[in-house]
Amino acid sequence: MDIDYDIRKPAPPGITETSTPDAVDLYEKWERSNRLSMTFIKTNISTGIRGSVDHHDNVKDLLKAIDEQFTTSDKSLASTLIMQFSSLKLTGIKRVHDHIMRIRDIVAQLKALEVTMFDSFLVHYILCTLPHHYAPFKISYNTHKDKWSINELLTMCVQEEERLMMELLDFNND
Repeated sequence: MDIDYDIRKPAPPGITETSTPDAVDLYEKWERSNRLSMTFIKTNISTGIRGSVDHHDNVKDLLKAIDEQFTTSDKSLASTLIMQFSSLKLTGIKRVHDHIMRIRDIVAQLKALEVTMFDSFLVHYILCTLPHHYAPFKISYNTHKDKWSINELLTMCVQEEERLMMELLDFNND
């Protein structure tokens, strides 16, 4: 059906009195494809976006305008994610595994928005977000020569959480 013909091919010259039948057919094919694409896109995007891009007559221009709308949204989303990232702390309600996975999820979203962080930074950051009863664990990491990957940190933190829970149970039983 060549509905995307207008996206794949540049607009042909407009029809004039001297246009050949082939040129007229090519223009009509492109124009039909453009009209169908515009209608499809405008009926399937949200009203908030449609209002700000309604003035375009060429689907390539329309797609570019929509893309620009999301570039601004990406910047806003990146700022929101960074604020969430910087305010994360492990609470007694959440498990350490869930806490680290939440951080990893935010980091993955930021990476998709071209905001990247080194794993070594993330390991230190995650350690800083752990509560005070992880202090001996943090000291152990800092005095250890090896550097951990995020996965190793996750494993070690889960083990430490289990150790702390067992210690608390033993304390409560005494």
